[in-house]
Amino acid sequence: MTTYDFDVPVDRRGTWSVQWDGVAARFGTDGLLPFTISDMDFPSPPEVLAALQERVAHGVFGYTDWQNAEFRSAIRDWYRARHDTEVDTARLVYAPSVLNQLSQLLRMWTEPGDAVVVHTPVYDGFRKAVDGLGRELRGVPLDDPEALEAALARPRARVLLLCSPHNPTGRVWTEAELASFAALAARYGVAVISDEIHADFVHDGHRHLPWTRFGQGRWALITSGTKSFNFPALTGSYGFVGDAADHAEFVRRMETGEGLASPAVLSLTAHIAAYRQGAEWLDALRAYVAGNLELVAERLNSAFPSLSWTPPQAGYLAWIDLRGLGVDEDALQRELVEGEKVAIMPGGVYGARGFVRLNVGCARGKAEAGATALVRALTRLTRLT
Repeated sequence: MTTYDFDVPVDRRGTWSVQWDGVAARFGTDGLLPFTISDMDFPSPPEVLAALQERVAHGVFGYTDWQNAEFRSAIRDWYRARHDTEVDTARLVYAPSVLNQLSQLLRMWTEPGDAVVVHTPVYDGFRKAVDGLGRELRGVPLDDPEALEAALARPRARVLLLCSPHNPTGRVWTEAELASFAALAARYGVAVISDEIHADFVHDGHRHLPWTRFGQGRWALITSGTKSFNFPALTGSYGFVGDAADHAEFVRRMETGEGLASPAVLSLTAHIAAYRQGAEWLDALRAYVAGNLELVAERLNSAFPSLSWTPPQAGYLAWIDLRGLGVDEDALQRELVEGEKVAIMPGGVYGARGFVRLNVGCARGKAEAGATALVRALTRLTRLT
């Protein structure tokens, strides 16, 4: 069994990192310790790096076919082994990113002014994609099935956009919940798009179930290995489009209207290596990140027992409800940025003021620094109330 050392920090400054080098653009101050955008500070698995180095050594980066047997079979075998699910690779599609897939599907299945139903709080990338296309983002609370049905029943509801597991909360949908979503979508003639980019980072005690198990009528599953194996800058995503005609139309649009017939070859290389050789690394990383999340819980709950915060069911993003402390979100951000010199995402970005989203996909020492800074800032503010 290979031992992976996740404690060693990697200096990402000066690498054009959005999280590290771009922090001033979002928070107005440079040099902050960031816990923000959802990528991790860990190098990709050594098995992936070795495959990339071998491909780079080949030296030729010509136009590439994503519909090759190695890519298809790596995905098929990963779903079989990881999710106990058989997928139909005849329905496979490829695109530069998950959000690119989402935008293309919304263009196919909706018109300007149509409604896209989402659970709130909502990943800000969804909001930007839907608003940018002139569609209505119709939000419903995460745990309100009656509100969900009412939103789907209203005029011009065309798509139910799932985040599975859910970002930012880290919620893993149960089989009963997913089956109910499928039944509601069928009842109201609504298409389903399920973004499952965090599917492979589900923590022990929970199980992700791919939408391919539930899809009926018009549906798509969109995903990528880039989050779990930490290579988003290589770009690349894939998905499954349920209906044969919709699948053909998606591929046609990508190859003609979008001019994207050839993928980034290093993305294909990374995906294949991750799915063929990366499972052991991913399991070790999940356990390490779970330790980071437990550290955050211990620090928060020791200082503020009333929070009773519990780690998420999936992912490396700690979604923390601070409303019970009566702390103003803007005041907290000032304390974090000016007093603690850290950048932590405010809940308002996701439509939920009073929360924060703390990224602990990092070495333990950095996670500890983030948790300590948050507790100190909250302590100062609660003393003032």
